[in-house]
Amino acid sequence: METLKGTVEHIVYRNSQNGYTVAHFDINGDLVTVVGNFDELNHGEFLKLTGYFTEHRNYGEQFAVETYAFEIPTSTEGIIRYLSSGVLPGIGEKTARLIVERFGPETIEVLDKDLNRLSEIKGIGKKTLAGIKEVYPEQREIRNTMLQIQEYGISSNWAMKLYQTYKSDTISVLLNTPYKMIEDIRGIGFKIADHIASQLGFDPDSPGRILAGLSYCLQDCYNRGNTYMTEDELIGGAARMLGVDPDMVNSHLSELIFAGQVRMEKIDDQPAYYPLNLYEAEDNAALLVARVSQSQYQIPELSIDDKIANYEKEMGISLDPRQREAISAAMDHGVIVITGGPGTGKTTIINGILQIFSDLGLNTVLCAPTGRAAKRMSETTGAEAKTIHRLLEYEFGGDDDYPFFTRDESNPLEADALIVDESSMIDVLLMNSLLSALSPGTRVILVGDADQLPSVGPGNVLQDIIESGAVKVVSLERIYRQSEDSYISLNAHEINQGRYPDIDNQTDFLFLNKNDNDKLLRDILDLVKNRIPNAKGFTELSDIQVISPMKKGTVGVINLNKALQAVLNPPATNKNQREFGAFIYREGDKVMQIKNNYRQKWEDGPVEGEGVYNGDIGMLTEIDSVHKTFTIHFNDGRESDYNFDQMDEITHAYAMTVHKSQGSEFPVVIMPIVGGPPMFLNRKLLYTGVTRAKKLLILMGNQYVFRQMIKSENAQKRQTALKMRIEDYLNNPLI
Repeated sequence: METLKGTVEHIVYRNSQNGYTVAHFDINGDLVTVVGNFDELNHGEFLKLTGYFTEHRNYGEQFAVETYAFEIPTSTEGIIRYLSSGVLPGIGEKTARLIVERFGPETIEVLDKDLNRLSEIKGIGKKTLAGIKEVYPEQREIRNTMLQIQEYGISSNWAMKLYQTYKSDTISVLLNTPYKMIEDIRGIGFKIADHIASQLGFDPDSPGRILAGLSYCLQDCYNRGNTYMTEDELIGGAARMLGVDPDMVNSHLSELIFAGQVRMEKIDDQPAYYPLNLYEAEDNAALLVARVSQSQYQIPELSIDDKIANYEKEMGISLDPRQREAISAAMDHGVIVITGGPGTGKTTIINGILQIFSDLGLNTVLCAPTGRAAKRMSETTGAEAKTIHRLLEYEFGGDDDYPFFTRDESNPLEADALIVDESSMIDVLLMNSLLSALSPGTRVILVGDADQLPSVGPGNVLQDIIESGAVKVVSLERIYRQSEDSYISLNAHEINQGRYPDIDNQTDFLFLNKNDNDKLLRDILDLVKNRIPNAKGFTELSDIQVISPMKKGTVGVINLNKALQAVLNPPATNKNQREFGAFIYREGDKVMQIKNNYRQKWEDGPVEGEGVYNGDIGMLTEIDSVHKTFTIHFNDGRESDYNFDQMDEITHAYAMTVHKSQGSEFPVVIMPIVGGPPMFLNRKLLYTGVTRAKKLLILMGNQYVFRQMIKSENAQKRQTALKMRIEDYLNNPLI
């Protein structure tokens, strides 16, 4: 192995996905081609490189890097570049050269000891010197800490994040409690922290490592939608991941249980392990559902039949018995569930409840789990509907990254009735917060489609509530929203019943048989770019949405987004773009917010506000490389400016997963149907995707896979105990 020290002169090539880089380095005045994997590399940086020289058959001699570290340069030119890189405010290359000419190779040592000596340099006055004195001590501390961190084999990228979090305590945290990084630094999970700890020589059997590994494994509940884990999943899984004995894991798990961080319960006579917040949410939500379900209401001198008849007359409609039953049940039950597929009249029922409650002088509040669902609810009812987060009035305390709700048991919502749309999307944590904020006597009407996919977050709330038998459930099956030449709702119903739909000679529900995935991809691109806009007049970006069951593969969301971007928004001289990870974001891109950012400010004309949510869709309208910002204009009219370091909050939205499409409807939906993991190929997922289309649905792919999805009745069953807990509380006279 050889060691070289030099300055980055030019980056020839960089693969942002794996960090592989080809760069020219100035090594003592000679230009050397360096190849290897770098976390980050910028022009002018001075690095210590360890590796070996090799001969490339086309490009000649290269230095292959094994390890690298950032250092303070010692050569005259290197020091000049370092001083003019921004470490000294107000100092450019010309003044930096004067400084080095005055102090020579000892320049850095001189500055570290006595900054006042800079007054010896022509052009550095009192004001400039004062500015340097204000920032240089911190720059010196950063430099020294970074150099010390890198001695432990930690990359410069993570070294900077560590320093930004812990400042002067960085080394102490690293050497004593490295797994603390998981809680404190966004982007550092167990695997990265474990790698750093191993670099520092931490014992694989150390208590800190095992406790962190258990916490990491328990987070799988959130990834899989479960509220608890079985003994083998947690103890066995942690032991296998950590490479330690299960008994050792079990003994440390007892510590977490004793400390109250993990809850152990018996479910079906088997141990079940909960993250504490999921246990508390599930248990309290069950108690509240059971309690509210026991409420009965009687309004004196009310003829509900007369009220319903008046509503029918005013709207010029005739309700069927199920719809009348739903409206009537909303009057005298504490909580009811109204479930049904598209076109079954859920909106008609909501409007009827709203009108009758208004006539009775009752205050009804409307909400939905996402901004898109809340907006659609407002449009169909003519009344204000809020997201659940807005309804519960989230706020922040101190420097917390996550909000808390100001509406809770001590500050409940003032409403006689609460109507919640798209209830299948609500996870157990949010449902608990919503139910906890109800005033005594508030009716709860949960509206949704129980046959859609469950929430992205943990729990299977709507289905568990229905199956508990605790509440009045009205299931709507008759389809109303159906024109003579439309088959979307009808065929969705057939799929939901496990029956193969009629796909021949239809105008709005099409299945195109394609068995070659490469050709399937080309056809999807042609449909979006040319055939549908030309034949039907739909706009490719605003009207047409591609939905895929999977993220990976030829027609998975990741590859579809890259391919669709290439044909719908190709590079152009008048479009700025920025590379982020494996993706390129370009002005004109269709993008989606993928993280709730409750503090993100936005403007909508004269109106200002804050809060951008997971699933919000818009267009990336501007990338400003000078100010390092980008701007998104969302479909609902809001416009928001972001910093470059927030690019992990967005993704391309030319294509999206079925889960991400929940709560939305699109004029045109294109959905590839191809083979893949069984967990992605089931009836619920297919049904959810099909019901996103309003005017035209095109399914493309393998008919055999299509039939198998229809036959596959159940998706992977979630591990939840909400149903059991509701039943237990109903049998408890103390609720």
